[in-house]
Order: sequence, then C-alpha cells, then structure tokens
Amino acid sequence: MKLRISSYFLLVCFMLFATSCSQNSKPVFQEYQTVFKIGDRQEWASKNLEDPYWEKRMALVPDGQVFWSRTKVDIIKAPEAIQPYGLRLEVYGEYEVFWDGVPIGKNGNPGQEAEMSPEGKLWTTFIVPTYLTNVGEHVVALRLSNYYYPDHIGNYDLKIDDYDNLLNDRLIQNSYMHVFAGAFLIAAIYFLFLFLGNKKEYPTLIFSISCLLFFGLTMTHFVRTTIPIHYSLHVVRLEVITSLMFGISFLIPLYFSMQFPYPKRKFFLGIYTIILLFIFSIEHHLFDYTILNMALSLLIFSMGVAVYGVYKKAKGAFLVLLTLLLCIFIRHSVSFNLSLFIGFSLILLNMLYLLSLRIKEQRLAFENSLLQSTRLRLELLKKNIQPHFIMNTLTSLIDWIEESPKKGVLFIEALAKEFDLLNQIENKTLILIEQEIALCRTHLEIMEYRKEVNYNWEEEGIDNKQKIPPGILHTLLENGITHSLPLDDNSIKFKLVFESNSDYKSYTFLTFAAAVRQEANINKEGTGLKYIKARLTESYHEQWDFTSEPVHHGWKSIIKLYS
Repeated sequence: MKLRISSYFLLVCFMLFATSCSQNSKPVFQEYQTVFKIGDRQEWASKNLEDPYWEKRMALVPDGQVFWSRTKVDIIKAPEAIQPYGLRLEVYGEYEVFWDGVPIGKNGNPGQEAEMSPEGKLWTTFIVPTYLTNVGEHVVALRLSNYYYPDHIGNYDLKIDDYDNLLNDRLIQNSYMHVFAGAFLIAAIYFLFLFLGNKKEYPTLIFSISCLLFFGLTMTHFVRTTIPIHYSLHVVRLEVITSLMFGISFLIPLYFSMQFPYPKRKFFLGIYTIILLFIFSIEHHLFDYTILNMALSLLIFSMGVAVYGVYKKAKGAFLVLLTLLLCIFIRHSVSFNLSLFIGFSLILLNMLYLLSLRIKEQRLAFENSLLQSTRLRLELLKKNIQPHFIMNTLTSLIDWIEESPKKGVLFIEALAKEFDLLNQIENKTLILIEQEIALCRTHLEIMEYRKEVNYNWEEEGIDNKQKIPPGILHTLLENGITHSLPLDDNSIKFKLVFESNSDYKSYTFLTFAAAVRQEANINKEGTGLKYIKARLTESYHEQWDFTSEPVHHGWKSIIKLYS
C-alpha cells in the first residue's frame, strides 16, 4: 500500500510540474473587460478612443463581417531592456493586432475569409516593442472576422509575459506530456499483445484500449503547439477530444465492473450507457460542459462499483475507492484540465494494479496446475505399478508359464503393451479416446489371466477424434473389476457409450456384473474417484460433471463435458 501511495504522489508531482513549470508566480499584467463593435474604422485601434457604447457581448456576426474588439490591460511591471514582452492570443477568427494603436502583428486575412483559403493559427504569439510596455494602462485592439464560426464571438484568451517564456513554456510542457503520453502508448501496445496471446482475457483488452484512448486524449489536447491549427479546425479537435472522453468514460466503469462483479451488471451498465449517450448528445456544442459531466458520471458509477467491491472484500477495491475519492479532491483543488489528466492517470494506474493482481493469480494458478499435473502423472504410474499389482501379476505370470508357456508368453506381451501405452500417455494432459480404449482393452487381457474371469468390452457411438484426460476410463474399469462379482457364466461386461450435442459431450461407462462388493462404502470417495475429478478439473476447470452410482445390472458412471 505504501508503494502505491508513493507512486501516486510522484505522479501528481510530475503532472503539476509538467503543467505549471512555465507559469510565473507573479503576473506582469491585469486584464479588464473586453468590448466589441461591428464595423471597420481604423481609429478604433487608438489608445485614447472613448468606447462607452461598445457591447460587452456579441451573439452573432454573420457573413464574415469585420468587427473590432478592445481590451484594456494594466502593465504592473515593466520588462527588462533585453527581454521584451510578448502577447499570446487564442482567438476564434483571423485578425490584425494593435497595441495602443500600433500594429504589432497579423494572423490571417480579416474580412477576406470568404474569398481566400484559411490562414493563420488559433494560438499565436506576438512580440510587443519595449517602448510600448511601460507601467500603466494600455489597449489591445483586434480587427477581426469570424467567417467559419460566427456564433463564437468573444471566445478568446489573452496572456502577456516575457516573449521567450511564451514561446518556450508550451514546448517544455508538451515535451513532458508527450513523454507521459508515450508511456501509455507503450502500455497499450504491450497489453494488446498480451491479449492476443490469450483472447479470453477481456480486461486486458479493455485496459489496452483505455490506455490508447488516454494517449489520444493527451496528444489531441496538447497538439496545439506542435501542429498549427486554424480556428476553423478547432471544433474538429474538440469533437475528437469529446469522443475520446466518451470512450474512456464507458470503458473504465466497464473494466471495474468486470473486476468487481455485482448483481444485474448488464442492466446497470445499460443504464449507464444511456446516461452517457444523453450527456454526449445534449448541449453537445458546449464541449467543456459535456466533458465535465461525462467525467462526473464516470466517477460516480465507478465509485458505486468500488463500494460494492469493498463490501464483498474484493482485492484492490479499497484502493480503487480511495483513488476515486482523491480524484474528487483534485478536481476541486486545481484546474479542470489538470485534474482531468491527473485523475485519469491515477485511475489507469489502479486498473494496471488490478490487472497485475489478476496476472499474478493466473501465474500462481498455472504453477499450481503444473504441480498438480506432475502429481497426477505420478499418480497414474503409481496406480498401475503399485507393489501389490506387480506382485500379484508376477505370481499369476509364474503360474501360467508353468501350466501353459504359450499363454504365459501372451500374458507377458499384454503386460508389456500396457506399460508401453502408459509410457506414451503419462506426460500428456489429453489423449485420443482410442488410446484410452486401447489401454482398457489391454488391461482386461491382463486381468483375464490374473483372475481367470471372462471380461467383455463393448462400445457405442465412439468418435475417435475426441480427446479425454488419460487414465479416467482406465480407473473406472479398475473399480469395476475390483468391486464387482462375475455373472453366472463367470463373465463381467463393460460398455462405453458416447453421446454429443450442442451443450455437452458425455461418456457413460456401464458395468454388468452379478453384484457389487462393499456396498456399505459406495458413498465413500476413494483414490480413484479423486484422481478422475482432479484430471477433469485440470483439463476442463468447472465445465464438467461426474456421477457414479449402483444400478440393477451393476454400476453406472457418467462423465459430462460442457461446451
């Protein structure tokens, strides 16, 4: 737990540093209300213009008409002589920039957007001459047009700082965030290959896709510095971000639902999906509002799943709940964008932690299965070369050699054949049914010489392409020989019936005998039955059923293997 908390702390520190390393603790300017007016008069750029009748908000400027904006700023601290200030703008539109009436830059072709191709960038930085940035009041005026999104008037941001800082801070920030995003891209690729190696592990696939979407979200959000974007494409960028956010908001609760299963899971996930679709579609043009609501829905639903996991004492559930609560605290402590990336990073780390627990359990189960498989192979050999079996067989073999050498030779051949078959199958988890039947027939030959009883073997519906764990029918055969009395004609018959349908495959093993010995102990599970169940569990996990019971003609055992 201490290691996990330390990892979270380091991650939060990294994110805070990466997103704020370029910010000055003391701003050099103060910004006032921006006002607007439709028209195009050059004197509106003047510092001393009186603008009491300008509008504080404008709803629509159609047909790409030119309009002006004026923003008063106070320079609190004058720049150093060799370090001029810069003006960074994020504006919906193409425009010219004036500082106290002096033109300092141009971004596109205002008023000519309908005739000319899109030019300029959404995020631009201009240098402000040092003589214009003395301490006191100044005016930033923009002559602009917004042909592509006439209803986005006033959607812009202004920042003044050292020119070099404005140029470099986002590059530095982006370099850290690209490294950060790259880590999740590597994780996405790695766990995708893990899933391809075991396509039944859907949590691994979901985690891989979540990492890939988070990588896309990070790169799309911080693409503004590395790739110039015209303001007409900014809505496309926001659509991509919102769509990626929708995918993440759906996959993360789905992942936690698979790790901490709860009653009526499909029903509640369906309701959650409907809520997400409603949030995604309603007021869709308000992208920040949509993203915020999807993030809150993700946290609320995931917390509900985590609380149920804690109630059921599931591994990792308490840590997930603490992380989600920490995300809520972070949301109210820092900006929304910063809290979004820190929160998702912590949640993805939790998902990775749960996945590591799952992989660890699978590894331990695999190691246990190897140990069990080795033990079962040894048990199979022990069952067939146990001392009393060897001694009794050798005693019978001596008698047959003395009485009838020819039959004695046949006896030896049958015994050699059984050991040869055992040697072929003892290292395998599954063998062809014909090999198991051959082992049973050979064993009956040996037992005929030993017990001088006529043993008959019959089959019905056998599919030689089917496979079963080695030794399970052989074990049933041994039990039938050991615990059954022969019929009046000194015979015992064994019959194997195979049936198959879309739901399961079944093997019915029938013993036809006069009576069954030790009927008082028929409900006691001996070594043979334990061996059969262990072998079935090794190969089919829980997808099997085994019954064994006395019937009027002797004994009946049924093995069902479910699809």
